Amino acid sequence: MQVVGLTTPQEVYVASRDRKFRINELLVIEDPYQGNLIGEVVESNSYNRFIPLSIGNGIHDADVIESLKHLGYSINEDEINIAKVKLISEANFPVVTGCKARLPIFDEVRSHLLKGAREDGLLIGEIKNTEETAETMEEDLRGLCEMFSNGKVYKTRNVPFFLDLRSFQQYPHIGVFGGSGSGKSFGLRVIMEEVMKHRFPALILDPHYEMEFSESQENGLEKRDFKDVFKKFQIGEDIGVEFLNLSRGDLMALLSAVSPLTEAMSSAVQELHLRGDTYLSFSNRLELLGEALEMGRSRIEQALKQDMEPMEQEKYIKMRQLFEKYQNTPLPSVQGIIWRLRRLYSSGLFSHDIKPVKETMMQGKLAVIQGPIWLLQVFSTYLLSNIYHQRRDYKDGELKGQPSGEYFPPFIIATDEAHNFAPKGKDTATKGIITEIAQEGRKYGVFLILATQRPTLLDETVTAQLNTKIIFRTVRASDIGTISEETDIKVEEARRLPYLPSGDAFVSSPLFGRTVAIRVRFPHTRSPHTQNPLDEIKFYRETSEDNLFDAIKPHLPIYAANFAKAVEEINAAAGANYEVRTLKAALDELVAKGKLKKQASPLGDIFIEP
Repeated sequence: MQVVGLTTPQEVYVASRDRKFRINELLVIEDPYQGNLIGEVVESNSYNRFIPLSIGNGIHDADVIESLKHLGYSINEDEINIAKVKLISEANFPVVTGCKARLPIFDEVRSHLLKGAREDGLLIGEIKNTEETAETMEEDLRGLCEMFSNGKVYKTRNVPFFLDLRSFQQYPHIGVFGGSGSGKSFGLRVIMEEVMKHRFPALILDPHYEMEFSESQENGLEKRDFKDVFKKFQIGEDIGVEFLNLSRGDLMALLSAVSPLTEAMSSAVQELHLRGDTYLSFSNRLELLGEALEMGRSRIEQALKQDMEPMEQEKYIKMRQLFEKYQNTPLPSVQGIIWRLRRLYSSGLFSHDIKPVKETMMQGKLAVIQGPIWLLQVFSTYLLSNIYHQRRDYKDGELKGQPSGEYFPPFIIATDEAHNFAPKGKDTATKGIITEIAQEGRKYGVFLILATQRPTLLDETVTAQLNTKIIFRTVRASDIGTISEETDIKVEEARRLPYLPSGDAFVSSPLFGRTVAIRVRFPHTRSPHTQNPLDEIKFYRETSEDNLFDAIKPHLPIYAANFAKAVEEINAAAGANYEVRTLKAALDELVAKGKLKKQASPLGDIFIEP
């Protein structure tokens, strides 16, 4: 392998008769004056006499061809492999044309491939096209993870790729970008598995109900059990918000997360919410005030003059008091607050508290928070603000020599569909706290892992704070443009983004100083949503048929004359809800599959065992 053509301090062309070059592999350029230089292959071409040579534009083509001739290559006979190589560190002056190039041994490129100690790293996968280099690395770095390709699971033969957990203090936040089917969700799963291995406290907002870590991969070579290091919580069933502990700011954030509050509504909440309010006391006050504003002073006074039960009279007295105190509050504002409050209450949000989540994180485990997206937005507004400020207050007090409150550990916040929590161009209740953590969380040991299919829709302030970005296949030009602006991804790599295989990704991180091409490892656990829809339909039909056959077997033979009675007995036995028409259709299906036999008779069809 030799350097050919016009060179610059940033890039060179390398040619070889014997070896084809692979994108993203590293080469050593043996410059006689500057010593060994490390470069990365960003383009790879092969030329033979049947295909015209075209490497670039203008001077590069002619110059490379001329160099190849002078170096002894036969343009008309040889197959020539040519790579465009970008130097990882800029040279002092252009590389000497004709100098040799070779594959590196591991120690020569260790600092470019591995960052930090192995025991402090998150093992995300393998660095692509590093098999030859991996042959020279120490034994304890080989075969550390499982890979999946072409339907097979195998031990990696490449250099492992680690994200250094200790470096989070300097480069704190991670963005995971990729379109549907790109492997983004598997990438997020792998990262959370690695976080759990380190017993680093974390929580993940799971709008798709897929962050389940209790089921192992069936065809995995290495089994890992995560059942004891994560807990799953359903909003409204396991966790919620204790209304008594809400401040006015917390309450306004929750209400606005349901639907934005007007200025009049915000003012009404500030006036009507009192310290020590329970849900019942606050909602009763709103209901009575709404009724009082609707009736007006004169109708309330008229009602009080009539004979009524003591409890009814007490109600109108309270309505009069509220009317006198809050008569300038617009009725639509009160009604808007009541509607938002009822929706929160009907979701079960006020039936529990966040204590189980805090306990889980204090134990160094992962808390998985599940719920519909709107409820996650509402709940996470309160949850993230609460735990972040508890951590911040503790650290601020510690720095001042006056620790305040209970200890709360550093932690990681992860979420899929991050553009719903911190959208670009509009305000949401969660956007404020996520932006605050993105900008200041590093000081307090609070880190973000944000995954989204649409990085263009993610708030720009948040995107700019994501120091490490893992980029899977992305098709939309606007998203590729955003990625190109926010990362050090090269033009050649940006062109490849729409065609990346599922599970392949580019990692852009200041820790590496360049974009690294990786393949994400095979997860230890599997999502509950991995079943193919065709398999699901087939399984459902077969199970339904088996259940139906078991239910009707004691009632065979079934005569058309007593079909109505048979339907009642079968429904009672099977817990089903068949009608005469639907049961007959189901029996005909069983006949078609040979599980039943149908005979004609003067009184109608008879279904019997075959």
